[in-house]
Amino acid sequence: MAALAYPVESRHPGWPARLGPLRVPAGVVAVRPVRLRDAGEWSRIRLRDQNHLEQWEPTGVGPWPDRNALWSWPSQWAALRGLARRGQCLPFTITVDGKFAGQITVGNVIRAALRSAWIGYWVSSELVRGGVATAAVALVTDHAFDSAGLHRLEATVRPENNASLKVLTKAGYRQEGLFERYLDVAGAWRDHLCFAVTKEETGDGLVARLLGSGRADLA
Repeated sequence: MAALAYPVESRHPGWPARLGPLRVPAGVVAVRPVRLRDAGEWSRIRLRDQNHLEQWEPTGVGPWPDRNALWSWPSQWAALRGLARRGQCLPFTITVDGKFAGQITVGNVIRAALRSAWIGYWVSSELVRGGVATAAVALVTDHAFDSAGLHRLEATVRPENNASLKVLTKAGYRQEGLFERYLDVAGAWRDHLCFAVTKEETGDGLVARLLGSGRADLA
C-alpha cells in the first residue's frame, strides 16, 4: 500500500529571498539576505551614523564603536543566519542602486495559530526622507504575508521618532496603542508607540499602494 504524501512546510519559509526593485526619489531600492561581506559597509555606516541611530535603538552591551566595529559583524551575521534557518526571523539587507544602505528584519516569528512577528529597520542617514525605508517596509511586509505565510506584523517606535512614524504610516501600518517604558533605549526606559498591520488590511499589497500613490515606481 502506497504511503500518503502530506505537504511539509519549510523550516524557514520566506528566506532567503530577493525583493524589488522599486524606484524612489533616493534611487533603486532592493532587499536581499544579509551577507558576511556586508561587514565593511555595515560598519562604516553604523560608525558614521552613531548620533543618527543610537537614540532610537535598544541599548546594547559595550560602547557603540565596539558593537559596530568591522570585527563585530561576523558574529551578528552568523546569529541572524542561524535564526533564519530555524524559521525564527527573516534578516535582510536594504540596497540602493546596488549598494548597502541599511537593514530590515522580521523577527520573533511565531507560527501555529498566531503567525505573527515584529519588523524593524534602519537606513543610512544620507538616505533619510528619500523613500527608501518605506519601500523596504512595503516589500518585506508583502513578502511576509505571502511567501513567509505570516498574518500580522507589528513595529514599535518612540513617539519622538517622526521619520519612522512617517515611514510606517506611508507604508500602510496603523497605530494601535502606547507601550509605556517598553524598551531600554539610550540608557533609559522609553515609551513606544505600537503600529501593526494584518494580511486582510493590505488588499493587493503595500507595494501596490505605493505604486498607486506615486510614491514609488517599478524599476
